[in-house]
Amino acid sequence: MMGSRFGRMFRNFNIENRAFREIGKEKPVAAPRHPTPENTSEIAQEVTQEIHKKNDPLLSLLKTVYVDSNDPASQSLVPQTEKEEEGERRQLKFSLPGDPYGICDITDVPKGKLSIVEALNALNSHKRAPQTWTPEKVAQEYSLDLKDTQGLLTFFVPFEVKILPPKGGGTQQIKDT
Repeated sequence: MMGSRFGRMFRNFNIENRAFREIGKEKPVAAPRHPTPENTSEIAQEVTQEIHKKNDPLLSLLKTVYVDSNDPASQSLVPQTEKEEEGERRQLKFSLPGDPYGICDITDVPKGKLSIVEALNALNSHKRAPQTWTPEKVAQEYSLDLKDTQGLLTFFVPFEVKILPPKGGGTQQIKDT
């Protein structure tokens, strides 16, 4: 505590005179600008003319080049996507009645994937009867990977609504005054 008072005393000693002395000093002079050539517009015009000038030797070399290209990657991708669509899809097990969210337009899903309704149904059935709906059975039923199914059943829990009864025998109501 004593040190801060002592330091403040030296910091504030003769502060007005020091401030006026700093204000009265001459300001530093700015560094001189780099000299620029006076004919910059002429140089710019020469550069643009050089750019737009036709170079006959380069043009003749360019005319001799012939490029024939085809993309083998795009040709090989098309049959793979058709194979995926044909063989690796399965029909939906469950769907929502009506069309509330546009989910009913979906009729099949890829193997290894679940629709929202199927995921909720699988989670709910495992929660209600974990002995019958084991992770192995859920994986087989929905064509899923066993590791992913175990993770799904471990870390995702469907919503649970709990209604708590009021404590004690009497209920209290707010009275209007």
